[in-house]
Order: sequence, then C-alpha cells, then structure tokens
Amino acid sequence: MRKLLLSIALCLGTPTVLAHHSFAVHFVDNKTIEVSGTVTAFRFSNPHGVLSFDVKKDDGSIEQWRAETNSPNVLRRRGWSKDSLKAGDSITLLGFPSRDGTPYMRISKVTFADGHELIGQGLSAPSADNDKE
Repeated sequence: MRKLLLSIALCLGTPTVLAHHSFAVHFVDNKTIEVSGTVTAFRFSNPHGVLSFDVKKDDGSIEQWRAETNSPNVLRRRGWSKDSLKAGDSITLLGFPSRDGTPYMRISKVTFADGHELIGQGLSAPSADNDKE
C-alpha cells in the first residue's frame, strides 16, 4: 500500500514538462500564407506566444486557427506586450503554414484593421542553431 501511495504522490507532484520544439519540425520554412480573422485569445507566455483566432470561410462557416510567435522576451524588444492582441481585434497574419496542413501557423507579421503592424518571426525561417529568435 505504501508503494502505491508513494507512486501516486510522485505522479501528482511531478510538473508537466513542455519541450521546446524546432521550427522546421512544425512549419514549412520556404512558404508563407496570409490569413485574416478575429482574435479570440492571446497568450503572452514562454516558450512562445500563442494566438487563437477565428477565420470566416467562403461558405460562411468559422474555422478556428492558432498561431505561435516568439518568446515574450523577443516580442517585447519588437514592441509587443501582453495586451497587443485582444479578443475582437480584426487582423491579417502573414506567416509560415504548418507542415501537417492544420489551421496553425508561425507569425511573421500581424496587420490590424487600422494598418499598424507587429513583427513576429522574420521572413527567413530560423536556423537550427538560432531557433529561439
């Protein structure tokens, strides 16, 4: 019984580990796409900022998209903050599409309805030894 309780305590007390992944594993590095939609949520946290947004398809249905960007440290240097993107904002994203074809991308640039922009990943994909930019 002690072993069972100890095993349960260890499982519950162990934090989840989130590994940093390589850009090239998830995104096509030689192609960009442009997608317009409405922000539903923005998480400004490590290891990457994550944006959720809705895209209205040609048939009128809504497709839920996600886009990731750089770490908060890099984004702050580029003028971003936790309040840069708010639910309801109309945006157009330029970025790298997911390799698996899901509605997921890496942000290169965000353009707002009023024309102002935020820069994420540069238009050249990060190299294997410089994936944190």
